[in-house]
Amino acid sequence: MEHGSSGLRRLVREVAKFGAVGGAGLLVNLGVFNLVRHVTDLPVVRASVIATVVAIIFNYIGFRYWTYRDRDKGGRTKELSLFLLFSVVGLVIENGVLYAATYGFGWDSPLQSNVFKFLGIGVATLFRFWSYRTWVFKTLPAREAVASAESFLAEEPPARRARQRA
Repeated sequence: MEHGSSGLRRLVREVAKFGAVGGAGLLVNLGVFNLVRHVTDLPVVRASVIATVVAIIFNYIGFRYWTYRDRDKGGRTKELSLFLLFSVVGLVIENGVLYAATYGFGWDSPLQSNVFKFLGIGVATLFRFWSYRTWVFKTLPAREAVASAESFLAEEPPARRARQRA
């Protein structure tokens, strides 16, 4: 039973870290989106795609070096390739919602664009969380994690080694 609750605690911690990086990425995404819309004449979906790409870069750095820093670091090329693949799928989901609202329903005021951009980000985030944790930032195989923990526990603390030599 204890193992189950520690697994749940780990998942809650992972979701919180994912949410913190994602929340900051959301601010980056919406900030860049509104900045690009304000300073350029780009169509709304193109401005959104630019903002999404900036947020993807921001999020990769946050996920790799904070949220999933303890995950398997082998095969970074494969990891980055999968991250980009799933990020592009998320980009299509996110901007597909905005595209449908803008061009399908004519909802293109700044407020409407931000609402549907935000909604698209929400739907895409569910997909991204599942895909990143399942395929991109994989956990270390159990035997590697156990071996790592055992080697750490087997090491004698420096104070004990000093006492034994004296």
